[in-house]
Amino acid sequence: MSRITTTFEKLKSEQRKALIPFVTAGYPYPDITPALMAGLVEAGADVIELGVPFSDPSADGPVIQAAGDKALAAGIGLKQVLAMVREFRLKNQTTPVVLMGYANPIERYDQLHGSHGAASPTSNTAESAFVRDAAAAGVDGVLVVDYPPEECADFAARLKANDMDLIFLLAPTSTDERMAQVARLASGYVYYVSLKGVTGSGALDTSAVQAMLPRIRQHVKIPVGVGFGIRDAETAKAIGASADAVVIGSRILQLIGDKPHAQVVTVAMDFLRGIRRALDSLEG
Repeated sequence: MSRITTTFEKLKSEQRKALIPFVTAGYPYPDITPALMAGLVEAGADVIELGVPFSDPSADGPVIQAAGDKALAAGIGLKQVLAMVREFRLKNQTTPVVLMGYANPIERYDQLHGSHGAASPTSNTAESAFVRDAAAAGVDGVLVVDYPPEECADFAARLKANDMDLIFLLAPTSTDERMAQVARLASGYVYYVSLKGVTGSGALDTSAVQAMLPRIRQHVKIPVGVGFGIRDAETAKAIGASADAVVIGSRILQLIGDKPHAQVVTVAMDFLRGIRRALDSLEG
């Protein structure tokens, strides 16, 4: 059983909602991430989504794009991201870490670090340097924006064999057929994108989210987290009333982006504590 499943089962028994902050690895300073991850846990995070910087992030809005660009300029790639997870794991063996990103860095990593054959989801090879090294580092889940479920069976199996979950996105435009495809492969949780568009865009329509979740749950039997557009305690609480988890990213990056190194962790923690209090105020 993965750390993600264990975490959600514990939260369910406590009648609490999962709080999942997203931060870009290596932002706003190349060495800040392990301490930032630890601070987010102390402030109430249940799972951490760690963004892998990529030069062409199709699903990311301007805030996360800019964070990724800055991290890339500082030399942060997938190898460095895995090192950050390893450092985090020296002091924390329980909080799940999910890598969120795109296919290109994973496939490039496999080319550089010893896979026999390509690491694309359609490959039949049982060996993947990324899967091997991610598992060794202490990664618990992987969300690859541009790996479609119909081509991911082998990749999902490789991850599951190493106690890692493959997490998929669903959107307001997802059909019942797509939800069923995702349900067959997804584990850990499913990430529902609450808006049409990229991260950080638009005004969040909480009533539309609440109407969509029962439809998703007709197909998906694992927890459903909701992200994109959640910016404060009020919207987090509104989403948490019906979702199993709340994912919040762009707002955190906005708050820490211009802060001196010594203030980054404190600022992020103060913000996240407010979100945690809002979610814990929900009844049942």
